[in-house]
Formats: sequence, C-alpha cells, structure tokens
Amino acid sequence: MRHYFLIGFLIFLGIKLHAQDSSIPLNIPITNTDTLTAQHNGYNIDSLKLVVSKNLIKGDTLKSAWTLLRLMDAYSHKAQYAKAYETVWSALTLVDNSENMLMKSHIYRRLGAMYSYNKRKEEALKYLQLSLDIMKQLIEKGRMPKASLAHNYYTFSYTYRGLDDPELAKKYLDSALIYYGDVPDKIALPFIKFEEAYVLREEKKYDEAMQTLQEIEPWFQQNSPSYLVLVYAYWAVIHQKQGNIDKTIEYYKKAISISDKYQSHIDFTPFIYEKMAENYNLKEDYEEAFRYLNKARTLNAKFFDGRSQGNVSLMEIKNEYRLEKQRQQEVIRQQHLEKLEQQDKILLLQRIILGTSLIFVIIIGFVYVKHIRSKHRVEKRLMQKNKALEMEQAHQLLETKNKELAASTLQLVEKDEFLKKLKTELRGENGNIKVSEINRVLKSISVGSANNWEEFKLRFTDVNKHFYEKLNTTYPNLSQTDQKICALIKLNLSSKDMARLLGISTKSVHTTRHRLRKKMGLQRSDNLEELIASL
Repeated sequence: MRHYFLIGFLIFLGIKLHAQDSSIPLNIPITNTDTLTAQHNGYNIDSLKLVVSKNLIKGDTLKSAWTLLRLMDAYSHKAQYAKAYETVWSALTLVDNSENMLMKSHIYRRLGAMYSYNKRKEEALKYLQLSLDIMKQLIEKGRMPKASLAHNYYTFSYTYRGLDDPELAKKYLDSALIYYGDVPDKIALPFIKFEEAYVLREEKKYDEAMQTLQEIEPWFQQNSPSYLVLVYAYWAVIHQKQGNIDKTIEYYKKAISISDKYQSHIDFTPFIYEKMAENYNLKEDYEEAFRYLNKARTLNAKFFDGRSQGNVSLMEIKNEYRLEKQRQQEVIRQQHLEKLEQQDKILLLQRIILGTSLIFVIIIGFVYVKHIRSKHRVEKRLMQKNKALEMEQAHQLLETKNKELAASTLQLVEKDEFLKKLKTELRGENGNIKVSEINRVLKSISVGSANNWEEFKLRFTDVNKHFYEKLNTTYPNLSQTDQKICALIKLNLSSKDMARLLGISTKSVHTTRHRLRKKMGLQRSDNLEELIASL
C-alpha cells in the first residue's frame, strides 16, 4: 500500500510509466559532485523516473531509493530544488522502517546537502551529523570499513565551502584525507583536490591553488566534464584576486559554456553572471556589465525567488506523505510512551512484590535461624547438665566403692587382728591340741593374710583402674611396700589402720611414709595425701 502511494506521488512529480526497460548501476552511493549530468551518463530524468516506478511495482525499495538519489541529483543540477527536495524525502520514506542503516546514512547526507543549497545551515548540519553518526556505528559493528568516513567528512567540507566557512571546510577536508582509502564507493581524488584548491585560495596561496586546478582539469575533462563549471568558476576567482580581469572573464565564460553544454550546475550560473558584470564594470564596459547583470537577476528570480513558479512548492513544502508519516510517527511515539509507562507500572509492582517477598523470606529465615540457635543452646545445656550428672554419679560411685573398699579393708584388718589374737592364744595355752594342728592353723593364717592383701589389691585396682599405672609412670623407683602405703593413703586410712592391715607397727608406717616423701621428692610444705589423691 505504501509503495502504491509513493508511485502516485511520483506521478504527481511528473513520472510517466513506459513499457521499455531501463537500468543503471545501483551499487555506488551518490554525492552531489561525483555524478555526471543525466545526459552525459546516457540517462535523462524520464528514464530515472521509469526505473523508480518499475522497482516500486516490484517491491524493490532499495534500488528505488538509490535511483531516487540519482533523480534528486539530476533535479539539483537543473536547479529544480522543489522536486529534488521532495525526491530525497521520497527515498527516506521508502527506507524509513527498514534496517538498512547504510542507505539511511546516504539519504541523510544528501538531505543535508539539499538544505545547504538553500542556506538552511541548521537543518543541513543536523542531517549531515545524523549520517556521520550512523556511519560511525556501522564501523564500530564491523559492517563498514573506516575509509567510508571519508565520504561524510568530504560532504561536510563542500557544505562549509558553500556556507563560505573555509576554516571548517579545511578541518573536515583534513579528516576526509585521513580516512581516504580504497573502498568501493570512494570519492575520486580530483574532487577532494578541488576542495583543497578552495582552501588554498582562501589562505591566499594563489599559485598553489592554481597549480592544483591545473592538475585536476584533465581528469574532469575526461571523466566528469559537467563539474568543470565549478572548476573554471573558482579558477576565475583566483585570477580576479590576482587582478587579471581578462583571465577572470575568460574562465567565467568557460564555466558558462560547460553549463550550457551539459545543462548542469545551472543554479550556479547566476553567481557567474554577477561576477561577469562585476568584471566588465571594472573594464568600464558598462553595456556588457548591464547585460550580464540582467541575466543574473533573471536567473536568481527563476531559481531562488520564492515567488517563482518553480519554487512555490518548495516554499510551501508540499510533502503530504511526509507530513502524514510524521503524524503516524507521533501516534506511534505516544503509543510507545503509554506502553513504556504501563511497563514501568508493571515493573514497579513486580519490584514491590519481589521486595515484600524478599523481606518475608528474610524474616522467616531470621526466625528459623533464631529457633535453631535456641534449640542448639538448649541441647548444649542439656548435654552439659547430663555430662555433669554423669560425672557426679561417677564420682559418687567412686566414693561409694572406695568406702566399700575401705570398709572391706577394715574388716580385713579386724580379721587379721582376730587371727593374730587367736594365734597368740594358741601359742600360750596348754591343752590337748596337737602341735601339728596348731602349726597348720598358723600356716593357713599367714597364707590368708597374704591372700587378703591380693584380694584388696584386685578390688582397689578395679575401682581405681589407672592408679598403679600413673604411680609407676611418675615414680618408677617405689617399692612394693611403698605402693601399698600409697594405696591405703588413697583410701584415706589412718596410720594405725595401715599398721594393723600391713601387720607392722605404727612407727614403721610413719617411717615408710617419711621414706616415701623422699623418694617422691616432696618438700616439707607439700601434702602427700593431696598428691596421691590426684593420681
């Protein structure tokens, strides 16, 4: 639908559909300077219109856009700026929604050039910068070589030339030369040399500027003779600045001759006629000066006066499809803004829900961790309490067994005392008891005493399992009697009970204890009972 609308608009511009086929190379981007006139290339404006129409019907928007740029260039050379302006906007509309950023870059560059023709500096620089930014993005993505930037900087350079700003023209020309390289759409070097000649002229380096123009003249005669309109006109300016009026008029006439022959750069001829009138005036040939001045005024009115028939549409900017496109884009922009606002609200709600959920999870986690820690503390206290209880029970059991052992020991002592008493009585009595029987009883008593001690040792070791092991490890030089004394001290027996149990005197017990302290290396202030109790 969009293509048919454009076809209708192009018919409005004057495109007639014909049956014959026509095609042109479409792979090389266009500048306003590197294209020959339609006649010199062998293609007139009607042929270009036909190509656009056929490609639009086929749906080939890319070829249509390229051809529209050529058509715009042809209109520009004929100073039909209204049609050129509408044509370049047609090309932009074709690729507006496409992803072909390279094509958009070229169209923006051409649109900027169009605005510069009419001295609309702000719009011109805006579109030229858009073109340059797109090209830089393509280079960053690796889709275009860096040398492609030369075209953009070159366009800036000749735009500032047209705006009579030689400093910026030189700045961008230097950038164009820096990036200049061998790429498919590279600018022919003579075009750049021409801009260099302009800069040299403005720097008052007239001889260098003249030499540069002489060097590039043969190339333009062979490859792009229509561009010699500008070459000879700028050449004439150099002669004028050098005070050579005859040469100035000669080169202006050459420029007009080329323009008439190829019907190119006719928008530039009013400037040439004005300069011709100025120079004839200097020669005091007022008749010729008046004639050329009239031609200049007539052409200025035709090409640039807003009241002229050819420029009415340009001043009114009759570009209905572009305006409609802008309205559509505004509607789309509003819808997009509403969508973004709705997305922002949804995103905000999601963030609130997420934040609330996160806080809830943190609280639950905090409560759970606190519960686990509290549980662990309770379990730890319970374990400590149980351990303390077990230790207390073990201690009580140990004390109980020690008390039992002590009681048993005392019983053994009493038993031994009884047996000793019996033994004494048996020895001191006279009776019918046989001596052999007495001896047997006495022997059994002695054996029983030894067995009693062994039984005591076993029961003591069972209660205090590691006592003898620690005692022997710490004090390996103790005798058997010393070990017995230590065991009885462990049971807290008195010296008297020890003497009765061991069958020795109390004095002997004291002597043994004293000897034991020496063997252990104890001082007078050291407590023997506490030391043995710790084993």
